[in-house]
Amino acid sequence: MPASDKETAKYLQLVATIGLQIQQGVLKAGDALLSVRAARKAYQLSPSTIMQAYYLLESQGVIEARPRSGYYVCQTRPRKLASPSVTTPVNTASELTVSDFIFQILDSVRDPSFVPLGSSFPDPASYPLSQLGRFLSKAAKQLTPSDTLQHLSPGYDALRRQIALRYLRLGATVSLDEIVVVSGAMEGISIALQAVTKPGDLVAIESPAFYGGLQAIERLGLKAIEVPTDPETGVSIEALANVLAEHPVKACLFMLNHQNPMGGVVPKPARQALLQLLAQYDLPLIEDDVYAELYHPNTTPICTKADDDAHRVIHVGSFAKSLAPGYRLGWVAAGRYAEAIRRIKLASSISTSLPIQMAIADYLETGNYDRHLRQLRATFFQNYLRLIEAIATHFPVGTKVSMPTGGYFLWVELPDDILALSLYERALAAGISIAPGPIFSVDGSYRHCIRLNFAYVDEAIEHHIAQLAVLMSA
Repeated sequence: MPASDKETAKYLQLVATIGLQIQQGVLKAGDALLSVRAARKAYQLSPSTIMQAYYLLESQGVIEARPRSGYYVCQTRPRKLASPSVTTPVNTASELTVSDFIFQILDSVRDPSFVPLGSSFPDPASYPLSQLGRFLSKAAKQLTPSDTLQHLSPGYDALRRQIALRYLRLGATVSLDEIVVVSGAMEGISIALQAVTKPGDLVAIESPAFYGGLQAIERLGLKAIEVPTDPETGVSIEALANVLAEHPVKACLFMLNHQNPMGGVVPKPARQALLQLLAQYDLPLIEDDVYAELYHPNTTPICTKADDDAHRVIHVGSFAKSLAPGYRLGWVAAGRYAEAIRRIKLASSISTSLPIQMAIADYLETGNYDRHLRQLRATFFQNYLRLIEAIATHFPVGTKVSMPTGGYFLWVELPDDILALSLYERALAAGISIAPGPIFSVDGSYRHCIRLNFAYVDEAIEHHIAQLAVLMSA
């Protein structure tokens, strides 16, 4: 990483740290920030890096400079936003008919002429695509005819080893034999569902749930039952226990880290309770964990596989959100279901692109990935703070917003007189895409909710949020 990139990562990290201290109330309105000399000792950073961070925070209206005194947290702060409600879905099994509606919404979200607050994808400009291109070119030149046959499913050995090493850093021992490389997390979820269910079976999902999971369940002829979900602590394990006692669930499909769309993280004790439930009913958990690496600074990631002694967790990961949008490279750490998943992958698409596997493996081995992640986390966290501030300033009284500790989505619960689909249509006419709440449920619930993406937040974010607020009052 060039020196300028290193300095950028350092000052963005400091901005994120100070922003988190303000958000958590450690620093309150009117409090003084550390002097440059004191901050230099506290953070082990150069004076220029500290000043860059202070200048950025000042430009965003977070702190203010006082002559001959230093920097202080601004006295005028936006109102505090409440957290969205814990969901209460109907406790019934449902056949899904959501795809047509979702595709209609997604067609508009993909249009590059719109402000992409409704997109599911990160901003490609935040990723080292030119650097990855050089690794891909190198891989293509090194590829031999025998390579194309030796690395079919379960995938390229060097890549699977790098993935296993990342698990090891989180306290999980995952063997290469259970790692199957797939073409993105959606293929991983689909293959995992096929391995543990048959058409007509019932799958427990969160509510609201990622619409890609809903589409996979629908396409495979499965039924879904929604489980109440908390915007901070994720899916309710107590509610799941009740569901399992009353319904013949065959598998669970959950996002335990930075759940899409609400952003919650299931705490470690709750995960252990979940694993006990899985053992009691001999059920598999398909964990969609594509945002695992995108945690906010100063938070600690949790790995479910670290406690999965019975190997019931089918852990689905991807590089699409954290490193390479568009490369469609993911994996499944399949536990006891590895052989079944490997065979389904082999029968369905034979193999994931080998040059891409080789390029990503090489990139991971060089250590570039972790340097990239540090900067990406700091950038996303700064975007998150700016979006929260803009919503608190402009959205109507009664608005509730999730406060995730990672990922890049906010779940916004609007006052009851504002319908998400109507707002979606008016926003499109104004050149802004949003993701309306009904696409995240089996039956079109969450009519007053929207999901906003802060991976794309730009200098005009406050203007866009102010536009949405005007459209709400129309």
